[in-house]
Parts: sequence; structure tokens; C-alpha cells
Amino acid sequence: MPVPPSLTPEQRAQALIKAANSRRARAEIKAKVKTGQMGISDVLILAKTDDPIAKMRVSELLESLPGVGKIRAAAIMERLAISSPRRIQGLGIHQRAELISEFKPINHRGRLLVLSGPGGVGKSTVASRLRAASDNFWVSVSATTRRPRNNEKDGEDYFFLTEEEFENRISKDDFLEWAQFAGARYGTPREGVEKALSEGKNVLLEIDIEGARQVRTHSKEAILVFLEPPSWEDLVSRLEGRGSDTPERRAHRLELAADELAAAKEFDVILVNDRVEKVVKALVSLAT
Repeated sequence: MPVPPSLTPEQRAQALIKAANSRRARAEIKAKVKTGQMGISDVLILAKTDDPIAKMRVSELLESLPGVGKIRAAAIMERLAISSPRRIQGLGIHQRAELISEFKPINHRGRLLVLSGPGGVGKSTVASRLRAASDNFWVSVSATTRRPRNNEKDGEDYFFLTEEEFENRISKDDFLEWAQFAGARYGTPREGVEKALSEGKNVLLEIDIEGARQVRTHSKEAILVFLEPPSWEDLVSRLEGRGSDTPERRAHRLELAADELAAAKEFDVILVNDRVEKVVKALVSLAT
């Protein structure tokens, strides 16, 4: 057995730095694959000129794809005769073509974006502006049992349901997610979302943080986006400016908002709502 070369402390330090940089580069690519920003073909092309990506194991790449876990990745590799330790640089021409074909989008399915964040951060305004700015973006309308505000329209801002109607839809599993907040229930109708995605439309769900967590457990394709205020003072000003809330409810919203801001780390993308147009542009970019 050959004896490994002896490295000086300086060479060993340089090797460790190089290894850390390679791991970081691979982690960044896998994160982009996970959120749908890159596909199999994009990574295979990048691997031709990027050494750290070329040395990534094929299994790592497949497992980072939405909806593909260890079991499915292993089954695909076995069917395509790709050995478990194979790295991207070791793939043959036919294996590359078969991998691209395996994950080729069917009917160009749309992207599912979930927009969440603390109450009062401006989610509804962003969703409304996105609906007006993009023809290929379907903004899901949530159902709720709360009473409509003066400027809200049924079927446009929310589907306003009675408690009995909402309960009936829960029993039929009609919601992709639902939750209770401030004495009312909110839910995302499942049928409309799936229909829009299958037609190739991008979908935006504007929901609360708990709802976003539910969507993540049910949909591996969802990209979770957290909307942050420019500052805590800005959020306080927005919440206190809501004339429809009682002082007690405003205090409750502020307490809840502080807890909700801590959830940002659970999301794939964080956007600061300092300018609505900028947020809308970023959302459109995530879906292309």
C-alpha cells in the first residue's frame, strides 16, 4: 500500500481551506436545486467547468431535488446503472441524457411560491401588485371565516365562509393548509392551486407562518419566501395604523409579530419589503 505524501502544516491548512470551499460550493448548488432555481441539466453543464461540482456525488444531487429522497434516488441510480459512489464527472454521455430525461418537466408545471411573514408586513399588498404585474402568476385566494373589512370583496380578497361551510370543506380535505388565528379560520383551497400548477402557471400562496409550515410538509416543490419589514419600528407603525383593530388586538398582534420574525430562518428566501416593486420583481425572478 502506497504511503500518503507528508504535508507541511502550511500545505495541510491550504488543503483544509480548499475542502471547506468545495463543500460550501456544493451546498449552495444543492440549495438552488432544492428551491427549483437550478435543474439537473443546469448542474451537469456547470460541472464541466466547476471542479467542486464535478466531484459531487450523483446521489447528493438527486437527493436535493424536490420530492426525491434517498430511497427514490437509489432506485433511479440502480435503474440507470449508476453506481452509488459515482461522481458527476464520472457520468457517461448516455447516463447524463437519461438523468435529464428522467426529470424533464411534464407540461412545464408551474412554480409554487409561498409568501409569509409577520402580520402587517404587507403580504396582501405584494400579492395584489404581483397579480396585476404578471400574467403568468396565479395568486391563490384564501378562504376565511372572519367578516370582510369595508374594502374587501368576496372571491377577490378572500372567500368569506361561514363556520359550517369551512368545517364542511375541512371534512372533505379541500384545503392545502388551514389554521385558526384571532378567532377566525383561514385556509388555502387545494383544487385551484393544483389546477393552476398543472396548467403551467406559477402560483403564489399568501399565508401565515404556520400555514407555510403545513405546505412544506405536503409539497416538496414549494419555495418558501419570508417577507420582512425594513425595521421593527416600521412594522409597529403599520400595525398601530390599523383602525379596525382594538388596542388589545393590536397589542396581541405586536407580541405575535415578534415571535413570527424569529421564524425567518426556516424559509428558503428572505425578502425585505422596503419597496413593493422590488419584492414583486424578486418573486417573478424566483419563478423563472
